[in-house]
Amino acid sequence: MPEQKVVVVTGASSGIGAASARLLAQNGYQVFGGARDSRRANPIPGVKFGTVDVTDEQSVAKFVEWVLSEAGRIDVLINNAGVSLLGPIENTAIPEAALVFDTNVFGPLRMIRAVLPSMRAARSGLIINVSSVLGFLPAPFMGIYASSKHALEGLSESLDHEIREFNVRVVLLEPTFTNTKLDLNAAHTEAPLGVYTAQVEATIEAVQDQIKSAPSPQIVAEKIRAVIESPYRLRQPVGGQATLLSRLRRFMPAGAVDRSLRKTFGFSKNRSS
Repeated sequence: MPEQKVVVVTGASSGIGAASARLLAQNGYQVFGGARDSRRANPIPGVKFGTVDVTDEQSVAKFVEWVLSEAGRIDVLINNAGVSLLGPIENTAIPEAALVFDTNVFGPLRMIRAVLPSMRAARSGLIINVSSVLGFLPAPFMGIYASSKHALEGLSESLDHEIREFNVRVVLLEPTFTNTKLDLNAAHTEAPLGVYTAQVEATIEAVQDQIKSAPSPQIVAEKIRAVIESPYRLRQPVGGQATLLSRLRRFMPAGAVDRSLRKTFGFSKNRSS
């Protein structure tokens, strides 16, 4: 019988992270879940929780050392922890933007730096970075979040070139809107909306409508399991809509993509293109 694979999931206390940790544990993986406060995480059978704040170097180092002391190795790292931010780019304070990048870009970087030495030594490993369709598509009033996912995609592609000779690969998981607290309870920029008020409200309404009918985190969890167990491919859109958007981005004329996005995000037809 093959040895259990050891999987680390950040942001494992809710949403995609919790669904993924649960599904992988149910299917024979040895799962370690990271949460900012592991004492408040709801228990998941077969999942060992530890405390990790991906914005804190020492917290990341202690968490990874704990997993290695418990399991001896890490076969799969799932960088799932993330935050979102809604609001006009003009109104976004630098500290607000920095918080998003510290979690969504530098958080995965800290985790990657912590786990790579053991993966390289074992000459085996898989790093799954949870991106988004907004990692390859623009999104009005989600510019900082989209920028962080664009950055994560660039980091992931570069990293995969650097580490594949050690038999360690990187996967970009690209879900569309998912029915999670992250999407429903996204933080908003603090500055008054001013001239952007009407359009921001229309966009938020359009986004909330999509989230309410969006797939559950279970769909993403099932994709993560498939990624681990299937032949390697760098980009992994999640579900039919994300796959379609990925293809449209590559093959559809830019003007048509632009019009479609504006319609999706609630921009009225009589506004300038």
